[in-house]
Amino acid sequence: MTDVVVLVGAGSIGQAIARRVSSGRALLLADLRQDNADAAAKTLSDAGFEVTTATVDVSSRQSVEALVRQATGMGDITGLIQAAGVSPSQAPVETILKVDLYGTALLLELFGNVMAPSGSGVVISSQSGHRLGPLPVEQSKALAMTPVEDLLNLPFLQTGEVKDTLHAYQLSKRGNVLRVMAEAVRWGRRGARINSISPGIIITPLANDELTGPRGEGYRKMIESSVAKRAGTPDEIETAAALLMGQDGAFITGSDLLMDGGVTATYWFG
Repeated sequence: MTDVVVLVGAGSIGQAIARRVSSGRALLLADLRQDNADAAAKTLSDAGFEVTTATVDVSSRQSVEALVRQATGMGDITGLIQAAGVSPSQAPVETILKVDLYGTALLLELFGNVMAPSGSGVVISSQSGHRLGPLPVEQSKALAMTPVEDLLNLPFLQTGEVKDTLHAYQLSKRGNVLRVMAEAVRWGRRGARINSISPGIIITPLANDELTGPRGEGYRKMIESSVAKRAGTPDEIETAAALLMGQDGAFITGSDLLMDGGVTATYWFG
């Protein structure tokens, strides 16, 4: 059977990871927009990768189920890269929670049901999840373990409880990390692994939009005050993802790797 890597989200970080981990495997590249998927597929195909495209709305169970069927029809799913999401400047609170929180949990549930033994996955979360203060234990457990279809009904995610789009994003990204921990137990029963990476400011088209948008000044201050004094690159995230998804990372599962140039360290203790 053919080994298949599924990339959800055709952005710069997802593409970089796919280039690193998909050699010799079929790549199923899915994005909300077909034109994004096609553009990324052309770049990867021209570089020698075997690429098939699909459209997917991660906030729709029916859509993700269709993606899973397509992927399993191609072969054994040995890799999942979840790099889809929206930022605080791109969408309202409800959409951020639906895409970034619910969508990631849905992907982990459905692909966790079919991941091949020794398969592995990585979720691209965000440093924002680490900038959120400690949550009550019961809220953390709820984000990690509430059945996916009940997730958005949690009382602390309702209108009036979530302050703004940044708060929604932080809750979603904290939820991603917690969900990965919980799903690692379930994935482990199949002999598969799942981890997350929480990048800081990585120079991508999305980051450039943020840097020139209403939150741009805050982003520039984060870079200037960080330990590294610079933004990161997709290639740096890709290197870490290759470790987490490969045999050298075989003892790592249910973990989150914070890669932000020391922004979070400065935020809490600088």
